[in-house]
Amino acid sequence: MRTRGSHTDVMAIQDTAPRTVGVMVRRWRMRRRLSQLDLALEAEVSARHISFVETGRATPSRAMVLRLAGVLDVPRREQNHMLVAAGHAPAYSERPLDAPDMAAVQAGLARVLAAYEPYPCIVVNRVWDLVSANAGTSVLLAGVAPHLLDRPNALRIALHPEGLAPRIRNLGQWRGHLIERLRREVAADDTGELTALLDEVGGYPGAEDRFPDLGGVAVPLELTTPDGAELRLLSMVTTFGTALDLTAAELSIEAFLPADAATAAVLR
Repeated sequence: MRTRGSHTDVMAIQDTAPRTVGVMVRRWRMRRRLSQLDLALEAEVSARHISFVETGRATPSRAMVLRLAGVLDVPRREQNHMLVAAGHAPAYSERPLDAPDMAAVQAGLARVLAAYEPYPCIVVNRVWDLVSANAGTSVLLAGVAPHLLDRPNALRIALHPEGLAPRIRNLGQWRGHLIERLRREVAADDTGELTALLDEVGGYPGAEDRFPDLGGVAVPLELTTPDGAELRLLSMVTTFGTALDLTAAELSIEAFLPADAATAAVLR
């Protein structure tokens, strides 16, 4: 049985406690709303051992750290932090995207971006920074203020009043969709950077539609181009499902596909 925990307690632990492996285990256990007994049963260890790990009376082995992290669905980057805190080597590497070992990843991204032409397709990292984009993305970036393109972030571009926001016809619905998506990411993996991004974009002008029309297939992006053409786009997100490198694992490819024949005709 899963025991509900307090979100306030979780944040207090995260903000004030030292980064020991025990504190990390406790923080993620509370975030997942598990009691020590819940975690012990799922990890097939004693509740006493979980208690000893959390209080620092026992140092978990590498295998135990990974087992607990697996049960708690801890993101890979945080798993590395837990392993290091317990005195073990990280499990996952992190290479720059332009490293020679990442050539296959770069080639794969290039093929996907090219395959979606002439429709917009972007690659973002774990904090929504724009890593790459195809030529079709120009329809989304036209008219965006230069300062938003200096170090482009997909959420800032979409929701900032000097970005896409003035041209999004269903801004309340699209804003609600994006912010809810970001909230889920913060709940799953609160790195601090995501929380700061949520606070920032959540403070931009504009109402958030928390109760969109659920009768459609998906939430569309309804956009007016600078020359007055009206587009309806559906978003599709793809990730590297078997990546072991953190850089590759944290990339997302988002394609914007025409939701109707008129949009397809404009983009051809």
